[in-house]
Amino acid sequence: MNRRIPPDAFSFYFSLGPKRSFEAVAKKYEASKRGVAEVAKREQWKERIASLEARARAAADEKALETLEAMNERHLKEARFLQSKGIERLKDTLDSVAVKAVTAGIQLERLIRGQATERTENLEHVIRRECDRWLVRDGDGADETIALAPAAEEDDAD
Repeated sequence: MNRRIPPDAFSFYFSLGPKRSFEAVAKKYEASKRGVAEVAKREQWKERIASLEARARAAADEKALETLEAMNERHLKEARFLQSKGIERLKDTLDSVAVKAVTAGIQLERLIRGQATERTENLEHVIRRECDRWLVRDGDGADETIALAPAAEEDDAD
């Protein structure tokens, strides 16, 4: 098995994907595994594969980004269309369909632009805030008593 390894051996090796091996190349070209390894080292197969895979990943990432940008742009147009149709209908009559169209368009646009579409607050945070607001703690912790806070005086500036 002392055959010369052809220039297209690298392409074959690359095409094997994750299961690539010098042994598979040696079998295909009826050469020795050692001979394939020497050619691979001399021609830097592993480095070339790493470079090709990095370029393929970068190209795939770029394509995905372009696709995402196109989708977002299309959805923004649809959101604006919903809003405009809803507003047109609101000019003629105040009905729930028009309000829903405008609301849906606004929510979709905000979502695409990365803005909040609704406000949510942690229930534990709300309870603590309300307890702090309405209850007064008196004591050092062991014999602590809790009482209602005095009502805030309101200004009658009417």
